[in-house]
Amino acid sequence: MESDLRLIEMPPDGAGHVEIEGLAAGYEGARVLDLDRLSIRKGEFLSILGPSGCGKTTLLNSIAGFVQPTAGRIVIDGADVTGRPPYRRGLGVVFQNYALFPHMTVAANVAYGLRVRRLDKAEREERVREALRLVGLEGYAERRPKQLSGGQQQRVALARALAIRPPVLLLDEPLSNLDAKLRREMRVELRAIQRRIGTTMVFVTHDQEEALALSDRVAVMNGGRIEQLGTPDEVYRRPATRFVAQFIGAANVLEGTVTAGGLDLGGGLVVGGLPGLVEGERAVVAIRPERIRLSEAGAGTAGTVGYRAFAGDAWHVEVRLADGRMLSVQLPDTGAGAADPPGAGTSVVASWDPADVIVLESGAGSGTDAGSGTGSGAGSEQGAG
Repeated sequence: MESDLRLIEMPPDGAGHVEIEGLAAGYEGARVLDLDRLSIRKGEFLSILGPSGCGKTTLLNSIAGFVQPTAGRIVIDGADVTGRPPYRRGLGVVFQNYALFPHMTVAANVAYGLRVRRLDKAEREERVREALRLVGLEGYAERRPKQLSGGQQQRVALARALAIRPPVLLLDEPLSNLDAKLRREMRVELRAIQRRIGTTMVFVTHDQEEALALSDRVAVMNGGRIEQLGTPDEVYRRPATRFVAQFIGAANVLEGTVTAGGLDLGGGLVVGGLPGLVEGERAVVAIRPERIRLSEAGAGTAGTVGYRAFAGDAWHVEVRLADGRMLSVQLPDTGAGAADPPGAGTSVVASWDPADVIVLESGAGSGTDAGSGTGSGAGSEQGAG
C-alpha cells in the first residue's frame, strides 16, 4: 500500500486550478464556443453537460490543446497555456474510444506517457504498478487490449492517464461505450479514485444522470455558452433557465398569468399550487414529474390519463389537461402488492406541493423570453465559482 500512498499524494499542493476567460473557438469559420469565464477549482470533479453540438467537447479539447482558440486564454496553476502544444501542458486525457495501442501489452500502454517523458525504467515500472493497482488491474499487465472487456479497457486508459500524475485529468465521455450496468459500476469506481488521489477532473458527458451522480459541480452548456454552473442539487432543484429545467431530468414547463387561484394558462385553464407570485404578472414555472401526485378525486388540476408505462422502479404517466396539453408524471413503484396507477382514459386530479414549483421567470415582461425556450439570458451564471 506504500506505493498507493505515494500516488495519493499527487498532484502537489496548489496544482489543478484552471481559469478560462473570454474563450472562443470554432471550425471553418463557424464559432461553436463562446465562453465568458469558467473557474475550475483544484481537486474538484466538474462535469461539462449538454446536448450534441453545444461545444462541450470543443471546450475540453481547447483545455487539452487539441483545438486552438480564436480568442481568450486558459490558465492552469497560474501559467497561461493557451499557446502551448498539448505535450507541454502536462494534462491527462481519457478519450471516448480509449485509444489503446492494440499491439502493446496493458503495462506498455500504461507506460507510454512515461516513456515519452523519458523516465528511467525503474521509475516507469513502479508507476505502472501503482496505476494498475489503483484501477484494480494488477494481474492484467501482460495482456493485450483485445483480451480485455470494455470496462477493463476503460480502466487501462484511466491508468495510463493517471500514471503521469497530471494535475488535471480530462475525460471525454469515457463511459459511453459501456453497457448500462457496467457504466453504473464505473461511475462509482471513477469517483472513488478521484477522491483518493485528489486530481482535478473535467468530465464531458451528455448523460444527465451521470453528471449528477459524479460531480462536485455541473456546467450545463447550450449553444457554446454555459447556461448554469452549480452543484448537482442546485442545477436540478433550482434551474436558472427553461433549457436547464428541461435538459436536466425532465420538467413540465407552464406559462401564464398569475391569478388569485393560481396560474391562468389561457383557454379557461388555471393550475393551482403555486408559490407567492404577484397577481397579474406573467410567469413561467416548472414542475418535476416525480413531484406530481395523482388521485381520482380532490383538489387540483383535472385531466385524463392518456398513457401509462411501467419502467421498473417507476410508472410514467401522461395526463391530458382540458386544453389538450400534457403533464408528464412519474410515480414510484411501491411493490408487487400495490395497486397500479390509473390507466388510460381514467379521469384524475393532479396536485403538487407549492414548494416543489420552480419559478423560472416572473414579471411583466417574462412572457416574451419564455416563449422562445432558448434560455438566452443565463450567460451570467458562467462566472460563478
